[in-house]
Amino acid sequence: MDLRQLGTFRAVFELGSLSKASDRLRIAQPALSRQIQLLEHTLGTALFIRHGRGMLPTEAGKLLFARTTGLIRALEQAGDDVAASAGAVQGRVVVGMVPTISSALAATVARRVVAEYPGVQLRMVDAYGNFLVDWLHRREIDLAVVYGPARQFHLSAETLRSDALFLVGQAGSGLDPTGAMALADIADRPVVLPSAPHGLRAIIDAASRAAGIDLRVTVEADSFQALIDMVTAGVGWTFLPWYSVAARVDQRLLEAMPLRPGISRELVLALPDRQDISLAARAVAEIVRTETAALQDRGAK
Repeated sequence: MDLRQLGTFRAVFELGSLSKASDRLRIAQPALSRQIQLLEHTLGTALFIRHGRGMLPTEAGKLLFARTTGLIRALEQAGDDVAASAGAVQGRVVVGMVPTISSALAATVARRVVAEYPGVQLRMVDAYGNFLVDWLHRREIDLAVVYGPARQFHLSAETLRSDALFLVGQAGSGLDPTGAMALADIADRPVVLPSAPHGLRAIIDAASRAAGIDLRVTVEADSFQALIDMVTAGVGWTFLPWYSVAARVDQRLLEAMPLRPGISRELVLALPDRQDISLAARAVAEIVRTETAALQDRGAK
């Protein structure tokens, strides 16, 4: 196996298509197909099942991807760092964020990276925290903003901020941002929440147990946009940080109210071992730190 073949394999695996991988790598499709065939010959097994709509990985292909992704990323980062030591910061950086923070932060971080580090190829992904942490361990992403506490991760993790959660409902719900409401007061109200793997759900479930109540979760929504749409349509109330709904509150699409006692979540920046972080990832991580802190200046409560 050589690095070029593995890089081709990864692109085909991620995109599921030789033609799409050809566009990403700027290499002719027949040459890519030949590299995959040589790799399969070296390993003595098929890595993909070819079909009319693309390339489907075999079990052997899935195993190879899982075992080599971190290695390929480390080699790529080593090359980027050597080149950056003689000039501008460059390289590919993959940033993961939980959806509620991504909706408020991703665009700002991307704008700064493009302006300050034009040599950095940035990829932003949003997913549940458990997926992001797994991808960090496998070196499929370079850094992630997830729910804490920081001490629970076997990674390099630091607390970025602690955010109060607000009760959020559709316009006309009667939620007063100057007041506060106890969980017990909404025990009989319909609530929309993510399903159990989501960190936000774990926080609300723990607070409900502490208050001795069972919230009436009528719908589970595992998409942030779906969650917002359901609350806007009056399906139920939910719990979110202020900055994720501030614009919609200003537009009179939603209402938000503090909780009594307050419920907060810890936002954490998680990275692999600091010694393995590329220069480009370090630069992007610093932007994430400063922009997360600046949420307070953009209307966070």
